[in-house]
Amino acid sequence: MLNPTLARRGFLFLPAAVLARKAAVWNVTAHGATGDGSRLETAALQSAIDACAAAGGGTVVFPSGRYLTGALVLRSNITLHLAPGAVLLASPKLAHFPEMRSSLRSYVDNYTQRSLLFGDNLENVAIEGGGAIDGQGASFPGPYLVRPFLVRILRSRNVRVSGITFRDSPMWVQHYLHCEGVLIHGVTVISNVNRNNDGIDIDSCERVRISDCDINSGDDAIVLKSTTPRRTKNVTISNCVLRSHCNALKLGTESNGGFENIAISNCAIYDTRLAGIALETVDGGALEQVAISGILMDGVGAPVFMRLGDRGRPHEPGAPRPPAGVLRNVILRDIQAMRAGPTGCAIAGIPGHPLEHITLDNIRLEFARPGKPQYTRVPEFAEKYPEHNMFGTLPAYGFYCRHVRDLHLRNVTAVPAKGEQRPALVVDDVEGLDLTGSQLTKETAQ
Repeated sequence: MLNPTLARRGFLFLPAAVLARKAAVWNVTAHGATGDGSRLETAALQSAIDACAAAGGGTVVFPSGRYLTGALVLRSNITLHLAPGAVLLASPKLAHFPEMRSSLRSYVDNYTQRSLLFGDNLENVAIEGGGAIDGQGASFPGPYLVRPFLVRILRSRNVRVSGITFRDSPMWVQHYLHCEGVLIHGVTVISNVNRNNDGIDIDSCERVRISDCDINSGDDAIVLKSTTPRRTKNVTISNCVLRSHCNALKLGTESNGGFENIAISNCAIYDTRLAGIALETVDGGALEQVAISGILMDGVGAPVFMRLGDRGRPHEPGAPRPPAGVLRNVILRDIQAMRAGPTGCAIAGIPGHPLEHITLDNIRLEFARPGKPQYTRVPEFAEKYPEHNMFGTLPAYGFYCRHVRDLHLRNVTAVPAKGEQRPALVVDDVEGLDLTGSQLTKETAQ
């Protein structure tokens, strides 16, 4: 019987078999791994993983050392523990990363089917510790298909990644596809040596928590995708420090299933070339019920970019072209940005498909350089790849809003750069505009 005192304190009794499994430890050195970094140790490391799984699960420990390896297959009920000083070092040879055919088809299969750590249809899998995973990404020149991910886990439940440092991926650093119950905590990403170095990709997943991460990435830092018909939903992102050569916080570009119930808070963004916050749906799907608050930015291309477009790419070859989706019920609150670029912030739908119910509240944006509009009449570009600079330099230095219904810019302050000639706000086909408390230091509308 459960002790009532312990129950009140939050303690929990586990079955003896579960406790034994959690305590079971497999040291990779007992399976022949040396950690000297000079020879390929894939077989020894996989042997330790497989032995742990065959015994019902436990922890596979990597002591301090450098473990040169090709692709490793993860199993259910195991934890990879990289001790401080332990480095899982990817082989620089593509032949050591065979294609891993996944049990779920998604558009990502067109990018690559290779990865350093691969898991499919697992339960209770974790990667933890004070060690590092180094992809040696500069060793993999070429197109998508010849560049492996560092981690790819799909169709899995109860996935945890904590404490690990990821370095120099050849492709995306981490891809979680169609998973449920994902926790990513205290992870560091330093990856700028190749193209497509997204820090974290959450794709068609549910019940996801990302917190206390430090990401410096060559591509989008944290990006939510939906490359299958399943929505990415019930996601929280908090207390992260982000820097990216592309976008810092992004929903899209792939949006086939859509996004729902996404909460992002208390993040610091710096030295980011494109958008600090990018919300995009261009391949069908609904992007809705999104709340973002407490974001500080310094040195971004554009603080905010929202786009409902109609690229219409299907989630797999042969599938019908998806219709334009919806983007609605979004709240951005308590955001400050300094040294923003000259492009301006676009909030834009397409004819017949407006953004709906968009609120920006308590926002202060300071711009570093003036800009000159590229177009007197901005083209629609409905099928174009979405990016904050897709329309060129905008007619407004602050916000260019087009095809929007029920737009609230409350307590919004936009501070122009010295010499700026554009107005702070330009609206086109906007119904229900609310500017309560806003301080736009040049002409507020045109």
